[in-house]
Order: sequence, then C-alpha cells, then structure tokens
Amino acid sequence: MSAARRKSTTPPLPGLPARAGKRRPERVADEIRQEVAALLLKKIKDPRVVQVTILRATVTDDLSQARLFYSVLDEETAADAARGLESAKGFIRTSLAKTLALRVVPALIFQRDHALAEQEKLERIFQEIHEEDEIHDDEESGDES
Repeated sequence: MSAARRKSTTPPLPGLPARAGKRRPERVADEIRQEVAALLLKKIKDPRVVQVTILRATVTDDLSQARLFYSVLDEETAADAARGLESAKGFIRTSLAKTLALRVVPALIFQRDHALAEQEKLERIFQEIHEEDEIHDDEESGDES
C-alpha cells in the first residue's frame, strides 16, 4: 500500500486545528492572555487600567505579534484605559519575558473589543420590544372585556 493511501483524508474534528503546528500559537496566546490578566490584577497599579478585562488574545503564526482584546466596564474611561495599557506595554512585555519560556516575546497590540457593549445594546432593545409587546397585549385584552 502506498504512503498516499495510508494517509487519513478525514477532515479534523470541529473546533480542532487542521494542522498540529497551528496549536502552538493558540497555546501561547492563551498563556499571554492569562499572564496579562494576572498582571493587571496584581502588579500594575495604574488606576486607568483598573476596570480593564482581557477577553481574548491571538498570536501570529510566527509568534511575532500578540493582539490582546480587552473590554472596559465604564465607557467614559475607555480612552484613559487605552492610554494606560499603552504606557504599561513595556512592563507587561518584560514580565512576559520573565515568566514565559519564549525566545522572543511578541509585540503587544491592545485592541478594544466592543462585543460586550453591542450585546448590552441589543439586550436593551429586546427588553424594550418585550415591554412594548406586553403593553400592546394588555391593551388588546382590555378592549375585549
């Protein structure tokens, strides 16, 4: 039997990477996310980043850049939080270099994730629609009596 026939042609399971080599960036991204979240909680004393939550991280295949998606609880402090993260970037990279077993620490890019704000906005809209439907149903049942 030839080598081509022995090779499995079934696609990977859903949620699993297609190639085993793609798992390392995912693992590194998860480690970076956890470490940066811990640094924000325990070591970084900048009041501008107190309400910042690191939601997820992605790392390029060559591990040269890490993009960290964050959320802020208070919309008014979002600009201050961005400036605080930028000013803490050097400290965070230095701490990552000490704790992670990487030859080169990726360049950090902080990007605000608006998904939670959008979700809250949609929930408010759905709640308003639900309340309007209840009022409309009450008015219809009152007209029939």
